[in-house]
Amino acid sequence: MKKTYDRIVDMRGNLLTVLAKDVSLGELAQITKRSGEKIYGSVLSIDKDKVTLQCFENTRGIYTNDRVTFLGRQMTLNCSDSLLGRRLNGSGEPIDGGPAIYGEPVEINAPSFNPVRRVVPRHLVRTNIPMIDVFNCLVKSQKIPIFSIAGEPYNALLMRIANQTDADVVVIGGMGLRFDDYQAFIENAEMAGSMEKTVMFIHQATDPAVECLLVPDMALACAEKFATEDKDVLVLLTDMTAFADAIKEIMITMDQVPSNRGYPGSLYSDLAARYEKAVDIDGSGSITIISVTTMPGGDVTHPIPDNTGYITEGQFYLHGGRIDPFGSLSRLKQQVIGKVTREDHGDLANTQIRLYADSKKARERQSMGFKLSRWDEKLLHFSTLFEEQMMNLEVNLSLEDALDHGWQMLADCFEKNEVGIRQYLIDKYWPHQ
Repeated sequence: MKKTYDRIVDMRGNLLTVLAKDVSLGELAQITKRSGEKIYGSVLSIDKDKVTLQCFENTRGIYTNDRVTFLGRQMTLNCSDSLLGRRLNGSGEPIDGGPAIYGEPVEINAPSFNPVRRVVPRHLVRTNIPMIDVFNCLVKSQKIPIFSIAGEPYNALLMRIANQTDADVVVIGGMGLRFDDYQAFIENAEMAGSMEKTVMFIHQATDPAVECLLVPDMALACAEKFATEDKDVLVLLTDMTAFADAIKEIMITMDQVPSNRGYPGSLYSDLAARYEKAVDIDGSGSITIISVTTMPGGDVTHPIPDNTGYITEGQFYLHGGRIDPFGSLSRLKQQVIGKVTREDHGDLANTQIRLYADSKKARERQSMGFKLSRWDEKLLHFSTLFEEQMMNLEVNLSLEDALDHGWQMLADCFEKNEVGIRQYLIDKYWPHQ
């Protein structure tokens, strides 16, 4: 049932407070300006009869006696196959010049899937990026962030994953994007021919902060709809730091008491509510989430990456334009390594990381002017090949080709008895010279 009120008592930025009764958190409201223009908002907080709305557009031109109509429902997104290939803003409105979206209205911010409907993750998501597929496998229904700093090619990495994934649908949620980053996503999807399976929800840096909050909810509501239709969906979110900063900005406007470094005490719950949407649905599709979290000053103890690390199932550290093999971790990789993938996968990956770690020590000895042993020289040769042929994000190899390539690198640098791999695997996979 719709209820209309006309006593607006406070306006701050995109926040508007109206005297009202019998409304609920998250309920959608329509504000009718004196000019006849209508804008929308949702209920952010309730204090007795004072209801605070966060408006999805600028509140300029609103008078204190303008009508506010509560629509008795949550915000919804029209979902259907017509979303594929489209670009929308944080309010779910098309920004690509195309027609309106028609389909079944789906509530955003719906609860996560019932655990009874979830199955244990055990399916590999292929990316053809060796530093992911070989060393930290991405598993269907996993939630994993890319920890990085401003200036690193994290968006380019997301684009490669979008192009090469075997997911049925790719949903991109961009928050605080510069125009050139936004345009790069469009051009990449068009050049790769993946636009027809891609949906983009975009908040640019010049858009209202409240739309930034809506982007992950819109993206995940869309993903859930496709997942229930037996499709595997990959959700790419960039940048969750912009999302958390938007929460902080609105919290300050509302005069709430801040917590750690000015962020709200609800930051963990705000992030977890989005990440927990990752799911492999029993008898249907799945949602896999890869997000970007830029660490201010590269500080991993900052509240955003710190809380994210507790929620997610590992992380990829992007450092120096490469995925760092030492800081990265996929907590679900053991579900697929050697079970879904080849039997040599685990031994080969562990051996390469061990030898690369040893090569770091050899490089330190070299930089300090110590005389290098024959073993040190082998390690340095291996590290050069490893960085060029595995760590380089431009390398595009299937998992099986990357494993064969790893064996070849070992054979080029070491003798069979020097690598410490079980003999039966060496007998089966060591390259014939």
